[in-house]
Amino acid sequence: MRKTAVIIAIITLVMLFFGLFINNNVYATDKIIDEETESQLIQIKENSAKSLEDYKEKYGSDAYGLTAYILNLVRIYSIPLCFLLIAISAIHQYVIGIRKLDTQERGLALMVTSITILIICQVLPLAFAIIVKFGRG
Repeated sequence: MRKTAVIIAIITLVMLFFGLFINNNVYATDKIIDEETESQLIQIKENSAKSLEDYKEKYGSDAYGLTAYILNLVRIYSIPLCFLLIAISAIHQYVIGIRKLDTQERGLALMVTSITILIICQVLPLAFAIIVKFGRG
């Protein structure tokens, strides 16, 4: 009981210290984001809007352009996510699965699923572009 009370007191003091430190720094600067970071954020926003407008112009429609833009983002962000899932599934299959057969099967199923999702996310924008460009006439 005594150890628990000491641990709780230490955690409370640490949280109080960091809370006061953060509050003092926020009020001292009066701005959370400095001007350089703000200009970089605005530039990223403008590039994103320009890219979306390029897609709308390329496909000739707002709906097709927005869909192509979203599919491109899915294509880009699916790569690291799927590789992370493949690494996790490999750990389940080859490291943890040595002792537990059900974990090994779960790792294999996760690996097959993540590779399938990766392939679909990479091929879907290409299929959409082909259908829209050549299917509309």
